[in-house]
Amino acid sequence: MPADNHTFFDPVTYILTGIPGMEESQVWLSIPFCLMYIVALFGNSLLLFIILTERSLHEPMYLFLSMLAAADLLLSTTTVPKMLAVFWFRAGDISFASCLTQMFFIHVIFIAESAILLAMAFDRYVAICDPLRYTIMLTKSVIGKMGLAAVTRSFCIIFPVIFLVKRLKFCRTNLLPHTYCEHMGIARLACDDITVNIWYGLAVAILAIGLDAVLIAVSYGLILRAVFQLPSKAARLKALRTCGSHLCVILMFYTPAFFSFFAHRFGHNIPGYIHILLANLYVLIPPMLNPIVYGVRTKEILKRVINLVSVFMQIT
Repeated sequence: MPADNHTFFDPVTYILTGIPGMEESQVWLSIPFCLMYIVALFGNSLLLFIILTERSLHEPMYLFLSMLAAADLLLSTTTVPKMLAVFWFRAGDISFASCLTQMFFIHVIFIAESAILLAMAFDRYVAICDPLRYTIMLTKSVIGKMGLAAVTRSFCIIFPVIFLVKRLKFCRTNLLPHTYCEHMGIARLACDDITVNIWYGLAVAILAIGLDAVLIAVSYGLILRAVFQLPSKAARLKALRTCGSHLCVILMFYTPAFFSFFAHRFGHNIPGYIHILLANLYVLIPPMLNPIVYGVRTKEILKRVINLVSVFMQIT
């Protein structure tokens, strides 16, 4: 229950209220959200299965893609089941420890996914700008270390956030106007000064996510310069096609994330339900669309998907 405004308390349980101002529409919203989650689960699981079982796909680009699919699965599964429980059953109760755990994993996975996209941009840069050294530079050992570095970096960046939240004193309410637990959503319920939380969140956004985005942009600037120096039009088109799907995925990941981030901090006139809808979309849309984009635009994956469908049709 909400606490008295003048009494500090240690929150034992939070209550996720869903999307403020859209309580009557949440059941209808849950339908597209549930369908997107099912597509994300099926698409990313299929992508992982194809890459892991086809030895010919055990190449750097596809290994990075399998990391991205795993991150998408974890990101959507960490958020959407609880979101649907709130929409369908008003089951918004979540313990403080569980809320912190969910917050931690959401932010860790999100930052790790940004690092994976940066690694994929580096992979395309080496493949196009320095193809003779591609197999030497991107061995399976190096790829494994890059994946481990992405997870380690994310863990080290987000681990202090747990203590930044636990140090706060709460006296207002335990009603959390959101569909899942995230750092600033919890911090804004506190009666303490949350300046440190705000600045740390801003630093993470700029120095981690923002820096990744800048490095990706630099990589693709160098890639495009190299592509347009190729002698034949066919070679240029082939190189652009190999990067097209990755560029689509990058835009789908960073556009809603940055829009949500800046709207949350500077868009004070934007209604609260817009903030929450954006936060829901950036944990749903990229995981749903990534396997579709790669499945349609990557011939090797599309071919194996068609083969799997053919085998399934023959069995049935």
